[in-house]
Amino acid sequence: MQTTLDIMKALSDKNRTRVVAALWRFDELCACQITELLQVSGATASRHLGVLQKNGLVESRKEGRWVYYKLAKPSGSESLFQWLEKSLSGTDELVADYQTLKTIVGITREDLCRMQRGEECCPK
Repeated sequence: MQTTLDIMKALSDKNRTRVVAALWRFDELCACQITELLQVSGATASRHLGVLQKNGLVESRKEGRWVYYKLAKPSGSESLFQWLEKSLSGTDELVADYQTLKTIVGITREDLCRMQRGEECCPK
């Protein structure tokens, strides 16, 4: 029961739920793409992603300087995710997030990094 409670606590934050919903649509997203979607600082996005990862909701992999996240459904949570997806799909905010993400994934990681951190992050 504790695992279920931990998962529900992790999903109780709106931004963390938005991240999970984004990963339903896009199998894998870079941390910078998630930061851009949420319109929060990198540290705040990292904290949210850490909570999701700690509770087994996302997995990460590092590729060079980039960290990618994908959905990881803990065993026994299938019905919870089915309910969550059914209850949230089609909401105005998640439809808007999907449209925003379509634009974000069209921007190179380097350009996105420069937009977020300045030219010194990824010099041309």
